[in-house]
Amino acid sequence: MSQPRRPSRRRAWTALALPALLCALAACSAGPAAGGGDAGSDAAGPARSTSPTPTGPPGTLFDDFDYTGVGDASFAEHGWRIRGGGGGPGIKDTWSAEGASFPADPAAEGGGVLRLRSSTDGTAPGTTQVEVQTTSRKFFTGTFAARVHLSDEPTSGRDGDHVVQTFFPISPADSSENYSELDFEYLPNGGWGSVGPQLDNVSWYKADPPDRVHHTLERRLGGWHTMVITAMDGKVTYSLDGEKLFTSSGKYVPRERMDIHFSNWFIDLPFAGGPRTWDMKVDWVYYKADEAVSPAEVRTAVDGFQSTGTAHVDTVPTP
Repeated sequence: MSQPRRPSRRRAWTALALPALLCALAACSAGPAAGGGDAGSDAAGPARSTSPTPTGPPGTLFDDFDYTGVGDASFAEHGWRIRGGGGGPGIKDTWSAEGASFPADPAAEGGGVLRLRSSTDGTAPGTTQVEVQTTSRKFFTGTFAARVHLSDEPTSGRDGDHVVQTFFPISPADSSENYSELDFEYLPNGGWGSVGPQLDNVSWYKADPPDRVHHTLERRLGGWHTMVITAMDGKVTYSLDGEKLFTSSGKYVPRERMDIHFSNWFIDLPFAGGPRTWDMKVDWVYYKADEAVSPAEVRTAVDGFQSTGTAHVDTVPTP
C-alpha cells in the first residue's frame, strides 16, 4: 500500500564541506556493487585515515557511518544532519536528535552503524521520531544504495505500533514544481488499514495532490538487507538483496536534484500502555551519479572502500 503524502516540512541546511578519505581501489570508480542476500562481518576493519581534499572515483558518495556520536564534527562536515523541529510525517513535532547514535554492531561490515531509535508511550508528548538526511541537494539520476537493518518487533516494550522504516531520496520542498521522491518503506505491522508486514516502493510525481505509483511486497523482512534504487534512462528500478521488485517510468522518475534520507517514524498511536522503542540501523550508504550500477557492482565498490579502510568519500559535484 502506498503511503499518503506527508505534510510539508521545513528543512534547515548547513554548509557542506567535502572532506573525503582515500579510495585506493579502481573497482570503486565506474562500477561499484551491492550483493544479493546480505551477510555481516564481525571484523572491525583497517584503521581509518582522512585526506584534506576530496579523493576517490568521480561522482561518488560512500559513507560507512564511522562516527563517535552525533556531536562528531566530521558528521556535519561530511554533509549530514539530524532533523529536529516540527512537521510530519507521522506524529507531528516529535522529531528529535536523541534517537540517533553510532554504536558498534557485530553484524556491521565496518564495525559500527547509524542507529535510528524511535520511541513512544502511546501519547504525542511521549513520542520521539528520528530522521537523518544529507544537507546538500545534489543527487539526481544514477544509483542509490544502502545496507539497512529492519525491525519486525520493538527493541523493548509491547508490539503493535504502526512504524515506518525508510530509505529515500526526495526533493527539498514538497511544493516543488518538479517534485521527486523514490521510497523504500517497511511497515512491519502495516498501517492505513493494511495489516502488514509489507515493503512499499513508491515513485512520486507530485506531493499535493498525491500522484504516485507503487508496489507492495508482502513479506516479513526483519534483519539486514541491501536496498538499491537505479534511476536511469527514463525509468526507476528498485531491488532488494539483488531481487528486482518494481520499475516505474513515464512521469514517475526524478525531475530534479534530491537529498538522501533515512527515517524511523510512527503513522499513528494505536494504543497507550507503556513505553516501547523501535530501532532501524544503517551500515553504509552509496551513490553513483549518472550510472546504472548493478547490485553486484555496488557490492564490489563497497568491498573496495571497506578493504582499504575508507569510511567516507564524496566527489558528487554540488550545483
